Amino acid sequence: MAVKKERLAGIIRREVSDIIQFSLKDPNVGFVTVTDVDVTGDLSIAKVYVTFLGKKGRENDCLEHLKKAKGFIRSELGKRLTVRKCPDLIFVLDTSLETGNRINELINNMK
Repeated sequence: MAVKKERLAGIIRREVSDIIQFSLKDPNVGFVTVTDVDVTGDLSIAKVYVTFLGKKGRENDCLEHLKKAKGFIRSELGKRLTVRKCPDLIFVLDTSLETGNRINELINNMK
C-alpha cells in the first residue's frame, strides 16, 4: 500500500503543478512551485505543499487565491487520474526552504 501511496503522491505533485502552470488563469496566484504532496493512508486527502517565487509578504494572499481555485484544480486532476475517487486537496505553504536558509545563516554567524 505504501508504494501506491507514494506513486499517487508523485503523480498528484506533477499533475497539480502542470494544472496550475498551464490551465489556471488566475494572475493573483503568481508563480507556484509544488514542493511536495502527502497523501493519507486511505487516499482521500492530499496535502499539497507550495512555495511562491518572488512574492515575499504576499504568500498568504496567493495561497488564498490558490485555495479558491481548488475546485477547478481538483476537477482537472480527476480527469487525469486513474483512481476511483480524486483525493480532496489541501494547500499548505511550505516554509522548509526559509527555515533551512535561516539555520544556515545562524551557523555561518557562529563561525
